[in-house]
Amino acid sequence: MYPVSAELTDIPDSLPAYRTRSNQLLCAALEQIQDTVNTAIDTFGAKRIAVITGTSTSGIAEGENAVNHYQQHQTLPEHFVYKQQEIAATSEVIARLTGASGPTYSVSTSCSSSSGAICSAQRLLDHDLCDAVIVGGSDALCQTTMQGFNALGAISQSVCNPFSRNRDGIVIGEGAALFVVCRDPDIISNHAPIRLYGSGMSADAYHISAPDPSGDGAKSAMQRALKSAGLDAEAIDYINLHGTATPQNDAMESKAVYDVFGTRTLCSSTKPLTGHCLGASGIIELALCWLALSHQHAGYHLLEHRWDGQRDNSLPQLNLLETDNLPDHQPSIMMSNTYSFGGNNVSLIIGVER
Repeated sequence: MYPVSAELTDIPDSLPAYRTRSNQLLCAALEQIQDTVNTAIDTFGAKRIAVITGTSTSGIAEGENAVNHYQQHQTLPEHFVYKQQEIAATSEVIARLTGASGPTYSVSTSCSSSSGAICSAQRLLDHDLCDAVIVGGSDALCQTTMQGFNALGAISQSVCNPFSRNRDGIVIGEGAALFVVCRDPDIISNHAPIRLYGSGMSADAYHISAPDPSGDGAKSAMQRALKSAGLDAEAIDYINLHGTATPQNDAMESKAVYDVFGTRTLCSSTKPLTGHCLGASGIIELALCWLALSHQHAGYHLLEHRWDGQRDNSLPQLNLLETDNLPDHQPSIMMSNTYSFGGNNVSLIIGVER
């Protein structure tokens, strides 16, 4: 497991229904963008600020603890509130803490949840339902997901080793990330903003937990993102792969990426560094792309593909980013892929003006 070790801020006593670890993770992310949120609210008004988050666990860990307490004492814990487990709680707590009063809801499509939240944010902006969206996601470690993935035989017995012939599964992590997305970011930004160029979604519904081995659904999401962005495949400098290190997912994704991009585009999986953060994985990996693009992090390099270097020759050979093929220029447009149960596929493209 990859637990967050930082000390987290407590949820205020006035919001007992939102006192969960997942929401604490979100609040830690909110603290980092609070100034931008305040500027957006001052500029557009609270009613024009939406909140959308993605999560697959919300407060399930608190529910597990409550059940355990009940089994021992025949009563629920004093501070347990059923609402803590609700999926919508992760968005409601942000709205309560910031005062944003535009559309507020959550997306829960397992591992693609927070990437789907970005797509939802783009639709709200495109249809003039708001001027800015506080968007992101969070997931906290809990036994429900740990035991669920273990029952599927998807947990690694060692380390996350994506696209290796020795890969044997995921290592679960937790975390959160938030963005402020708006139609005219120049209004609330004093520097050249990083833009959401496009997004693409598909739902192939091949199987409740296994990916479609043809990769057609994942390929469709990438192609839709490119069309949405008005770009061709050659414009993408780097791809953050979903790269879970499960045998089936890596096989599917390598085929899909190869079919769209061939062997030219640099790519890597960052899950060996963060763990698979489930519903928060998409937004966390998009944040890593944002860091690599941001002028605030001058000298920040693309994250290399961390693995044992043992290629699986049965897979299409992607251009995995390693020490010997680092780019000689700063990439300006990146794609991030996220896939999940039920064949939910999301591709996002962000970048800076060339």
